[in-house]
Amino acid sequence: MKKIHLKDGRRLRSMIGASMLCAMLGMLAAGGEAEAQATTKVGTSAAVFLRIPAGARASGLGSAFSSLATDASTLYWNAGGISRLQGYQFTFDYADWLPGLHFGFLGVTLPVGGTLTMGAVATHLSTNEMDITTPDFPMGTGETYSAASTSLGAALSSRLTDRFSIGGTIKIVQERIYNSTATGLVFDVGTLFDTPFWGVRLGVSIANVGTKLQMTGEDLNVRVDIDPSQAGNNESIVGELKTDRFDPPMILRIGISDEAMKTDQFRLTWMVDGVNPNDNAPSVNLGLELGLFRDVIQLRCGYNDMFLKDSIRGFTAGTGIRVLTGPRSVTVDYAYQSFKYLGGVNRFTLNLVI
Repeated sequence: MKKIHLKDGRRLRSMIGASMLCAMLGMLAAGGEAEAQATTKVGTSAAVFLRIPAGARASGLGSAFSSLATDASTLYWNAGGISRLQGYQFTFDYADWLPGLHFGFLGVTLPVGGTLTMGAVATHLSTNEMDITTPDFPMGTGETYSAASTSLGAALSSRLTDRFSIGGTIKIVQERIYNSTATGLVFDVGTLFDTPFWGVRLGVSIANVGTKLQMTGEDLNVRVDIDPSQAGNNESIVGELKTDRFDPPMILRIGISDEAMKTDQFRLTWMVDGVNPNDNAPSVNLGLELGLFRDVIQLRCGYNDMFLKDSIRGFTAGTGIRVLTGPRSVTVDYAYQSFKYLGGVNRFTLNLVI
């Protein structure tokens, strides 16, 4: 009978623990889904572009990334992890997100001495130019308009001990459609903890907590006759349509990850994230990453939104190639995200460490 070494036993227990956590999160998600059926929360938040995952590596891992800190896209997933990054790091991500939409992400992290790390992050989503139509000109007036959403933020993270780090981000968010805009201020807070249990990492983050957003602008101006029954009064008074105010898309993430196997040339890492947004039911994300030749080549797969009713996302896959290795490195990542009705999305990310 083959003996199981202590190290292998720890890894086995770690994987069993992850399976148990996944099952527990699944039951929680199923319960949250049953509760959400009575009153759905879908479509009740503004600035939903803040929920688009950043980075092809995280996307290829099914968005189960809150307990990992490997590049500047950590600014999106868990600001508490950027103090774990080495050197100056730059991450640029671009995707033709869905038909007519273009998504870009830029993250920069800068060590500032001791255990502190600063970061800057920018996110942008824009549309193609679209024709303006009216009841009188249903085929178009000859004019066009576009819409865009932008977020700019600054982050600070500290590694309080060799196992625990914490960080936060403050972001200015603006959404624009033609000549109307909505602006708000949101905050992210996150922690990352290397537990003493067989090397399992635990990440917790709360993102996009902040002010409500409300559309204002000249496109909402209308001419009003305040008393149509009276002749001779001013029929050209300018009024303004009042729009509703909506919360930003707050998200709570709790994730764990660990290396199931690791040698000098080979690494297999699993990760699980439980996600609870304020505009949908809870769900679970899963990811698996295989690193070859000291992580020169990485292969990834994952699954989004498990236990979420009517989910439009599902399987993900990706790869990464480290072009230059050592203290200064260049990594190119690719990911494919499947969508139920709108086809797939291809993601490309460039990571620089200098």
